[in-house]
Amino acid sequence: MKKFSILVALCCVTGSIFAQTDPSQLKKEGNDALNAKNYEVAFTKYDSYLKQTNGTDSVTAYNCGVCADKTKRYADAAKYFDIAIQKNYNLANAYIGKAGALKDLKKNPEYVETLEAGLKAVPGNKTLEKLYAIYYLKEGQKFQKTGNIEKAEENYKQVTTLSSKKWKTDALYSLGVLFFNNGADILKKAAPLASDADKYAAEKAKADADFKKANDYLQEATTLSPERPEIKKMLTQVQESMK
Repeated sequence: MKKFSILVALCCVTGSIFAQTDPSQLKKEGNDALNAKNYEVAFTKYDSYLKQTNGTDSVTAYNCGVCADKTKRYADAAKYFDIAIQKNYNLANAYIGKAGALKDLKKNPEYVETLEAGLKAVPGNKTLEKLYAIYYLKEGQKFQKTGNIEKAEENYKQVTTLSSKKWKTDALYSLGVLFFNNGADILKKAAPLASDADKYAAEKAKADADFKKANDYLQEATTLSPERPEIKKMLTQVQESMK
């Protein structure tokens, strides 16, 4: 009797496994769950389906990435969005999804690499450009606050490569402010040296070089976005300092 009970139990388990491993059924159940916004179930079904079918279904891989992201499975989200990218499906959104997952994983180098790859694949995409610009503008601000002018300039200039007028202008304006502030700071620190003509002249030359850089960046920003009053105001202040 005991052997019979074990046999029945094994048969039931085996039957259950076969019932659950039908790929088409898993995909259907995943689609139903996604339509019902039950992302947890949808991810489980899609994940099983894709593993059984070697991830060949780009649409389902993308949908699985969405469900993984919704359920905070960011490593899985990055993996499945990458499958969609490799299969050239819904490229812009797949790159955006993968980048977002990598950002949540705090993988900044991979995040930036994904944005760059996305911009090559889908040039001018507004969301990708926005994410790219915000990242480098924040990095520039971070270095500017610590007084690392070279690194701040390097990061701000990354944004000037974009096609968006807004983001290019923001970057050029930031560069103008960066060098104006640095020039003004040099002059402030040089004030006690006023009695030593040579030393003061050397410091003033450094400040003037920064004011010149600020002027050039702001002139470019004004040409690009003449309607923005803050740029004209800053440019006037810079030119007054150059007299």
